[in-house]
Amino acid sequence: MRTYSQVFSELAKVKRTALIPFFVIGDPDFDTSLELVKTAIDAGADILELGIPFSDPIADGPTIQKADIRSLKSGMSVNMAREFIRQVKSYKDIPIGLLMYYNLVYQYGTEKFFKDFHEAGVNSVLVADLSIDDAEEIISPAASAGLDTVFMVTPVTEPERMKLIASKTTGFIYTVSLLGVTGSREDLSDTVGSLVSNLKELTDVPVCVGFGISKPEHAVTVAQAGADGVIIGSKIVGLIESNLGNKDKCLAEVSSFLTEVKKALEDHAG
Repeated sequence: MRTYSQVFSELAKVKRTALIPFFVIGDPDFDTSLELVKTAIDAGADILELGIPFSDPIADGPTIQKADIRSLKSGMSVNMAREFIRQVKSYKDIPIGLLMYYNLVYQYGTEKFFKDFHEAGVNSVLVADLSIDDAEEIISPAASAGLDTVFMVTPVTEPERMKLIASKTTGFIYTVSLLGVTGSREDLSDTVGSLVSNLKELTDVPVCVGFGISKPEHAVTVAQAGADGVIIGSKIVGLIESNLGNKDKCLAEVSSFLTEVKKALEDHAG
């Protein structure tokens, strides 16, 4: 299985920031969702961040909430998500991180969840509503299953807490660029530069930035700040929502957008 460390090491040699698109598994349905993820891979995604739909996604704004609803209405379940990941991995061996909520893990059985999803091809599981203070609930089972750990840092995280989070992270630090929930923004938060530089002074763990990134120039700003990866979710999910009645156009727009972002990151790397 291809690892985060392999991807980040390879990209460091060419000084390029990783492109990490986010999709809700099963949005708007299993088959279309799988085509979209394959399209993202073909457009140059380096890593995938996938969400298993949940009824109460408290960290997410309206765009991803609606994607969760569409996916759940289509019949998506945790077990189907596991099969989805297997099919993605059979298409290409690309690192996959899950971004989800603890109730889904807990109800499935924490140890069994990590074991089963690692076997399906998952590299890490970020539990959005689990504080670092409670992280021991998942760190040991994740390590036993062979998974990396990924935790979040926000613009208001204190330096000592950043150190604590970094010490428990083996995959990458998911760096939230702004306060609030997920969602595309016209302007990128001005906290990104200082947040990334502060983290880089504290740890060698890769730093990836998400929330609010919706343009190629936003991705370049994140790259200029020194981030190892840029995570784009709501913009992509919004393109899906805007083209629910036209699958070909949906696939084309997602491909075009990600290709444009990838080129911007490559041009910046020089």
